[in-house]
Amino acid sequence: MSAPLIGLICVAIMLLLIAFRCPISLAMSAVGFVGFGFIVAFKPAFALLEKGPFETLTAYGFSPVPMFILLGVFASKARMSAELFNGAKTFFGGWRGGMGLAAVTSCGVFSAISGSSLATAASMARVALPEMKKNGYVPSFAAGTLAAGGTLGIMIPPSIALLLYALITEHSVGQMFMAGIIPGLLGLVLYCATIAAIVFFKPDVAKPGQPTTIMEKIIGLKGLLPFAVIFAFIIGGIYGGFFTPTEAAAVGAFFTMILAFIRGMTGTQFIEAIGETLTLSIMIFFMLVGAEIFGYFLSVSRISHSLVELVTQVDMPPYAVLFCVLALYVVLGCVMDSIAMLLLTVPVVYPIVIAAGFDPVWFGILTVITVELGLITPPVGMNAFVIKSVAPDIPIGQIFRGVMPFVISDILRLAVLIAFPSLVYALL
Repeated sequence: MSAPLIGLICVAIMLLLIAFRCPISLAMSAVGFVGFGFIVAFKPAFALLEKGPFETLTAYGFSPVPMFILLGVFASKARMSAELFNGAKTFFGGWRGGMGLAAVTSCGVFSAISGSSLATAASMARVALPEMKKNGYVPSFAAGTLAAGGTLGIMIPPSIALLLYALITEHSVGQMFMAGIIPGLLGLVLYCATIAAIVFFKPDVAKPGQPTTIMEKIIGLKGLLPFAVIFAFIIGGIYGGFFTPTEAAAVGAFFTMILAFIRGMTGTQFIEAIGETLTLSIMIFFMLVGAEIFGYFLSVSRISHSLVELVTQVDMPPYAVLFCVLALYVVLGCVMDSIAMLLLTVPVVYPIVIAAGFDPVWFGILTVITVELGLITPPVGMNAFVIKSVAPDIPIGQIFRGVMPFVISDILRLAVLIAFPSLVYALL
């Protein structure tokens, strides 16, 4: 039996294991180990199982992951989300749908330092959703707005997804972060435009807020100040060559911790923040270990090489290859976590896309945006379930209905970035 055939059988078994709720990290590790043993030998497979996890868990390149997670958790403990939403709400004043615009804008700004879509959605929903419901917003519209707004955290740097993509493909983390700024801001603008269109055609979904003066709007912007300072510190430090991504993440987490203590974080909350960070980091690192073992198996099975040869022989147009890959991500996003999807698929599809002649940075941005769709599309839609946990009285079906206009907005953003790749490179 040929190595590529063994590889395909093992991949099918792995997908079956995942479908039966086997943890993705365990499925990747087990299939990678067994597949490597069948193709090479089981003695080197055991050696791989012995050394692989140690090499992954001690790799300096992965150290920014827990630091950026810690930074986001400290930002939540500092109650920065409430001040941010109140400032944005004051700025948008008496506009119809102003609270929706404030919620999405707050999500975009908060995600700029949290780096996590789930953390952004959870933090902002606790603050904004009760106020939106109290002010007469239709629950499905309010919940859908916050679920979609949370996804901005996966693109606006520092982003855990962009960081992992850079590490998997061995590209510059700073370059990926800079490439994500304009697409992230474009997503924010399109989400705001989506809210404006919804309230224009369906005025009953949202009531106008309390009008505010110019001076009140300016004063309200002070809630942005901590975020602006930390964001400029991290991105400016990386882009200017003052910090490595690891150093920037560590220093950013330290200053956010100081800010959290100044704003009243207790010792108990500090321990909780460490616990939350460890839980999330361990989950990601276990998947990284599985992805590393699975990657060795893919290498010896030559699946990616065989797929590249197949695409070459079929002579598919480059953009047909790209659309097939993006369609695969949309389908997988309906049933799989975004981080797991990146770790599982990028090693397979990356060589195919590069062989088709596409730039890896541009493809990385498209990949992360498409993966982002999985956070708000049924049946998994993790952001929708985060909102559901905050507001158990809103049926999950209503949340998904409220999210659909934003899914269309993200598809439009993909089309714009495919048509105008220069938007990705503008800050590089």
